[in-house]
Amino acid sequence: MPLQAQIGSLSLIMRDIPMRMIEIARGSSDRARTQRDALLAFSIRVASAGMLYLTQILLARWMGSFDYGIYVFVWTWVLVLGGLCDVGLGVTAIRLIPEYRERGQLALLRGFLLGARLFGFALGSVVAAAGMLALWLYGDALAHYTVLPLFLALICIPLFTVADFQDGIGRGQAWMISALLPPYVLRPLLVLLAMAGAGLAGFEMSATTAAAAAIAATWSAALVQMAILHVKLRRVLPDGPREYDFKGWLITAFPLLVISFCEILLQNADVLIISRYLDPAQIGIYFAAAKTMSLIMFVHYAVGSAVANRYSALNARGDKLALARLVRDAGHWTFWPSLAGAIIILALGKSLLSLFGVGFTDGYPVMLILVMGFLVRASIGTAEFLLSMLGEQRRCALALVIGATLSIVLNFTLTPMFGLLGAATATATAVTVTALLNCWFAWRRLGIAVGIWSNLSMPAGHNDRSAE
Repeated sequence: MPLQAQIGSLSLIMRDIPMRMIEIARGSSDRARTQRDALLAFSIRVASAGMLYLTQILLARWMGSFDYGIYVFVWTWVLVLGGLCDVGLGVTAIRLIPEYRERGQLALLRGFLLGARLFGFALGSVVAAAGMLALWLYGDALAHYTVLPLFLALICIPLFTVADFQDGIGRGQAWMISALLPPYVLRPLLVLLAMAGAGLAGFEMSATTAAAAAIAATWSAALVQMAILHVKLRRVLPDGPREYDFKGWLITAFPLLVISFCEILLQNADVLIISRYLDPAQIGIYFAAAKTMSLIMFVHYAVGSAVANRYSALNARGDKLALARLVRDAGHWTFWPSLAGAIIILALGKSLLSLFGVGFTDGYPVMLILVMGFLVRASIGTAEFLLSMLGEQRRCALALVIGATLSIVLNFTLTPMFGLLGAATATATAVTVTALLNCWFAWRRLGIAVGIWSNLSMPAGHNDRSAE
């Protein structure tokens, strides 16, 4: 193409950018609304990643690597148990809310919004009480410095579970701010404020104090989110009768519970397992490196949060062409920002780790290993969201069961031999295998090519054989 023609083409593209941005901001089409939701979720996750990272840095500096490692260990248990108590209803909400809305089943929608929250709170309370009883009976078998922080952390579980479900409500309604801001920005901010207040009041900056701060932050953020959702739901959902289909909800949620739980294991098994072989200071170093590298994963989560409810709605309408186009777009929105973020984070890696304190730069090799698994996952876009929303949650669950099992086996095998590098290798391998299985299932079961390599030059709407 002649240079003059290239310049003319570029000028046309540049002139279209402002109009395109206005179209996205207004949400004047389904695609524009999805892009707007993705950008909003992306922005919140950027703020969230920054806040979470700042929280971890300050906690590590305030407490030191030993107490920081203890706090990481006990909070990881909150993530695992809280995710289990959700029983998959948070992800189920993303699928069922658009379906109920599209089909006019408002009584079931009202029942689901109330009943699932009450169920989650009740189950979370039972699990927390059982955990406290186990600590009282068998606490002597644990390191003495972990017992009190663990006991306090268990108090977080009931409202952590409710917040997990409320995240699903917000995403199911495409309310990204209400879904993501309280748990991912407000909660870590409140942890920081509570810890700072405790320090000013003369309390020891220890793992026990941090666990107490987490209680205040978790309960406060969940209640604020509950109040916001209550107001917003009253505007769009008229009062009326409620119908409860607990059996149907739990049947739908069970494969999603497996997905969520295995996803949590993939993200946290390494921390729990290395605590068996390494001291808390080493746990803190590993966690700092893993959290630094996993900053790129917020792109995947942000895009998935924006498109999951659209997958469900388009599938309910039977619009296969629009669905294929959205899958292709989501793949590009996920991979390229993740790749750019990985390059930047690795370039700044040692400087970022040094912010945590002395000795944390020893975790840099962990970042080099983990990034390979994270980028493979980014390369298959939002495949697990697609499978879950289109009724193939059992296949997604199978992929995650295999990945989580592999993570546990490899972590127990490699960590005693290679320490932190063994744990990183185990996790990266498990993440890679899970991603490739989800990619294969999406093609075999849905006929949709999700890999970035399949969509580099393919026109929109031509990457799925189901649309033929």
